[in-house]
Amino acid sequence: MKYQGVLKKMMTENAVEIQYYLDMQTDFLNMNQLLHKEISLNFVGYECLNCHSNKEIYRQGYCKSCFFDAPNAGDWIMRPELSTAHLDQEDRDLAYEKSVQLQPHIVYLANSGNVKVGVTRQTQVPTRWIDQGAHEAIEIVAVPNRYLAGITEVALKNHVGDKTNWRKMLKNEIEDVSLVEWREKLKEFIPEEAAPYFIDNKTTTHLKFPVIKYPEKPKSLNLIKTLAYKGTLIGIKGQYLIFEDQTVFNVRSNEGLVVSIQL
Repeated sequence: MKYQGVLKKMMTENAVEIQYYLDMQTDFLNMNQLLHKEISLNFVGYECLNCHSNKEIYRQGYCKSCFFDAPNAGDWIMRPELSTAHLDQEDRDLAYEKSVQLQPHIVYLANSGNVKVGVTRQTQVPTRWIDQGAHEAIEIVAVPNRYLAGITEVALKNHVGDKTNWRKMLKNEIEDVSLVEWREKLKEFIPEEAAPYFIDNKTTTHLKFPVIKYPEKPKSLNLIKTLAYKGTLIGIKGQYLIFEDQTVFNVRSNEGLVVSIQL
C-alpha cells in the first residue's frame, strides 16, 4: 500500500507501551503496527505548514517567510523567557500569543539518557516528554504563564542541561538518577516569582517506548539528499523511527516535507 502526505510530528497515546500515529492526510497510520515491516520512504516535495506553499522548508516546518512572520513561529516558542503577552505586549499577533502564553505551564526534569530541564504547556504533559524520548520525567513548578516558566528554565539551566543528547537517547544509554533528588537540589535556584508554584511531591512519570532493538551506532537519514530509503522498522522513540540497519529518521525535524510511504 502507498500513502502520501505532508510530514507532521507523530501523534502519541500514552498506553502501557506508547502508541504512535502518523497523519497522512487521507489516512492515519498506527506506526506500532508497522514494526518488523519493510517501509519505503520517498521525498516528493515541500509544503509549508503555515501557508501551504511548495516553497523549500526553512525551519520547524515553515518556509523562510513564514518562519520570520507567522505568530506561531515567534522567538518565544523556543525561548519562553521572551514571552510578553502577560504585559499586553505584542510580538507578531497578540491574540494568538495570549492564547498560548497565558496558559498554565510546567517546568520539568526529564531523563532521556541525560537529565535536562524543559518547559511545556500543562496540556502537553506527557506528550512533550514522549516527543523527547524521555523514559522518566517529573514536574518542578506549575506556573500560570509561559514567561514565568521561561525565566525558571533559564535560571535552572545554569545547573542542569537543557538539551537532549539524541544519540544517547536512541542508544538507550540511561543514567540511573533520582529526579526527585535532582528537583530538591535545584529548588533553591528557582526565581522568587516562581517559587510559590513549586511542586512538592514524589510522583515520577515512567514511559515505555515500542522498541524491539536499540541501535548501537545510529545514523541519521537525510531524505532530501538521499530522496529514497527502504528499511525494516524495529522501533520508535521520541519522534524517531528506528530501522534495522541502524538508520534513524526524525519525523519532527522533517515537518513540511511531502513524502510517500510504501508498505
